[in-house]
Amino acid sequence: MWEGLGLQVVLIWLGIGLCSHALTALEHAQGNVHNHAHRWQLSLHRHRERGKVGQVLHRSKRGWVWNQFFVIEEYTGPEPVLVGRLHSDVDSGDGNIKYILSGEGAGTIFVIDDKTGNIHATKTLDREEQAQYTLIAQAVARDTGRPLEPPSQFVVKVQDINDNPPEFLHGPYHGRVPEMSNVGTSVMQVTATDADDPTYGNSAMLVYSILQGQPYFSVEPQTGIIRTALPNMDREARQEYDVVIQAKDMGGHMGGLSGTTEVKIILTDVNDNPPKFLQSVYVMSVSEDKAPGEEVGKLKARDPDIGENGLITYRLTEGDGMGIFEIVTDLERQEGIVRLKKSLDFEAKRAYTLRVEAFNEYVDPRFITLGPFKDSATIKVMVEDVDEPPAFTSPMYSFEVEENAPPGIVVGRVHAKDTDIANNPTRYMIRRYTDLEEFFSIDPEDGIIRTTRPLDRESLPWHNISVSAVEIGGHHQDAKVRVNIRVKDINDNAPELTSQNEVLMCESVTPGKVVDTLSAVDKDEMGPQQQFHFSIAPGAIGNQNFSLKDNQDGTASIYVTRKGFSRITQDVYLLPIVISDNGSPPLSSTNTLLVRVCGCDSRDAVLSCNVEPYILPAGLSTGALIAILACIVILLAIVVLFVALRRQKKEPLIVFKEEDVRENIITYDDEGGGEEDTEAFDIATLKNPDRAIPE
Repeated sequence: MWEGLGLQVVLIWLGIGLCSHALTALEHAQGNVHNHAHRWQLSLHRHRERGKVGQVLHRSKRGWVWNQFFVIEEYTGPEPVLVGRLHSDVDSGDGNIKYILSGEGAGTIFVIDDKTGNIHATKTLDREEQAQYTLIAQAVARDTGRPLEPPSQFVVKVQDINDNPPEFLHGPYHGRVPEMSNVGTSVMQVTATDADDPTYGNSAMLVYSILQGQPYFSVEPQTGIIRTALPNMDREARQEYDVVIQAKDMGGHMGGLSGTTEVKIILTDVNDNPPKFLQSVYVMSVSEDKAPGEEVGKLKARDPDIGENGLITYRLTEGDGMGIFEIVTDLERQEGIVRLKKSLDFEAKRAYTLRVEAFNEYVDPRFITLGPFKDSATIKVMVEDVDEPPAFTSPMYSFEVEENAPPGIVVGRVHAKDTDIANNPTRYMIRRYTDLEEFFSIDPEDGIIRTTRPLDRESLPWHNISVSAVEIGGHHQDAKVRVNIRVKDINDNAPELTSQNEVLMCESVTPGKVVDTLSAVDKDEMGPQQQFHFSIAPGAIGNQNFSLKDNQDGTASIYVTRKGFSRITQDVYLLPIVISDNGSPPLSSTNTLLVRVCGCDSRDAVLSCNVEPYILPAGLSTGALIAILACIVILLAIVVLFVALRRQKKEPLIVFKEEDVRENIITYDDEGGGEEDTEAFDIATLKNPDRAIPE
C-alpha cells in the first residue's frame, strides 16, 4: 500500500516511527499516556510490573498513542491514499479483531480495512472546502462485537498545497489623484486574497508588483498601496492612466501563483494654468447709432483648467473709452462681452482704445509661483459713421403767446441741423395730428412758428404740438421735437356771481339782518392781487329795502333795511348788483339778484313761498272750506245714485205682444222630401223669427 506515496512520504513515516518509539519508551518510564505529533500508528501493549513481594502482576493498559493524521490535498494518484493504520496489542493477527471507523467522511471519504486497520482516503480532498475531519476509531471482537478498546477520537488534517492563486475581489479599481502631486502621494490601496492556508508555508504570503503604469506609479509590495512615482504630472498633457497590479503568493518567489487587476487612475484638475489671450490686439467696430446697452463685440481667453479652476473674469483696466464702454463676463461661454455704455458720435470721436484683463477668480496658493494668473490684451473700437437724422438744438421747446392776438403773430422758432459731414439742409413741418384745428403754421425754411387765428386761453390754455425736421438729400432722415405753447391770459372776461341769483327771505325778517353773502368768479386767470368789488347798480341805489356791504375779500353781504314785508303786497324784489375786477383794463358786469318773500315759522324756517292761499276770501277758515267740500261730495253722490236707479226702470228695446215667436210650433201633414226638400218651409223664417211677425 506504500507504492503511491512516493519516497518523500516514506521518509516522513520513518522519522515519525523513530519518534514514536522514543516517546513510547518515555511513556513506559512515566506510566502515562501522551499525545505526540506526526504519529500515525495506534498500538496496544501489555506490561508487567513486579510487586514488593516479588509477585508478578498482570494488568491490561491502553496503549493508544494518538497523533494527528495528515493527508495531502488534491492528490490525484491511481490508488487511494494511505492515511494511517490502527493497531492493537491484542491483535495477534488471527483475524479475530475488527476495526471500526466512524465520524466525518467515514465510509465515503475515509475507509478502513477492518482486519489490518489501514485507513485510506478514497477521494481527492480540498483544504479550502474542509480543512480537517474528526473521526472515531474502535477495536471490537469480530465474532461477538464486544468492544476490546473504548472508542477514541482523532483528527485527520488536510495538508495544504499552493493550489489557489491570489484574487482581487473588488477589481477593477478606479483611483483619482490631483495633478502636480509630489512623488509618493498615495492614490489608493488594492487588496488581494488567497484561499490557501496562511499558517502553513508561504502559499498565502502575497507580494504586490506593478506590471503596467511605470514610471508614473509604484506599488508597495507588502500593502498594495499605489503611489505616484513621477513629479509634476500634468492633467492637461495626459489625464488617464491604465495601471496593472499583480499579487503573487509564495512570497513572490518562483513557482508562486499570481493574479492581476486593472486600476484606472485619473488626474484631477488643479489651478496650475493662468488664462491666456490668443491675440494681443482685438479690433471691433460699432455704428454711432447704437443704443447704450447694445453689444459691441466679444473676446475670449483660453484656460486649459476645468471647473472653478478654469473660471475667467474680464475687466477693463484703462483706456480713453472707460466711460463709454463696459465689459461683462458670460459665465457659460467664458467670454468677455463688450457693450456700449453711452451714445457715440462719429463726428466727435472716431476711435477708442481699451485695455482688458482676464484673470482667475480662484487661485491655488500651492501654485502661486506659476502666476500671475491673469493676462492682458488691447481692444481697439472703431466708430462707424451712419446717416443720422437732423438734431434739434433743444430736446424740447416752450413758447408763450397772448390770447386774442391777431393771426400771424410769431410764437417762437425751432432749429435743427444735420450732424453728418454732408450737412444737408433741413425742412420743417408741423405734424397735423398734434394740431388738428391748425392754430399754428411753421416756416419750412427757418422754423418760425406763427398763429393762424386768435387764441382763447379760457377754451384751451396749452397747445402741445410736434415739429419735424426732414433732411433734404441723403436718406431723408427726419427728427421730431415737442413744442409746448402756453396761451397767456388777458383780462377779457368780467366777473360773475358764482351761485344762483335767487335768495329766499322771510316775511318777518328784521332790519339789519344779512339775507345773503355774494361771491364772484372770473374766467380769466386769477393773480395773487386779483380782487372783486361789489356795489348796487346806480339806478337802484335809492331803494329802501336792501343795502350792500363789500367785505373786501371777494365777497359782499346783502342787508335788509326795513321790516313789514308781505307776500300779498309784493312777493319778489329785483336787486341789480355790479361786480368789477381790478384787471387791466378793469371789467365789470351787472347781475340781478332775485329776492323772494316767503312764509316762515317761529324759527325762520321757510314754509312756503307761494301766494295762492291768500287769494281766498278773508272770512273763510279752514273748517269752512272742509264743510263746503263735504257738501259738494254728498251732492255728487246723490246725482250718481239717481241716474243708476233711472236706468234700472227703462223697458226693453224689442217688445212682443204676448209671447215670443220662437215659442210657436207649426205642424203640417206633408211628407218631407229629406234633405233635398227645400220648398216645404222657409228656412230663413226659422233662422230669424222676427221676420215671421206680420206687419
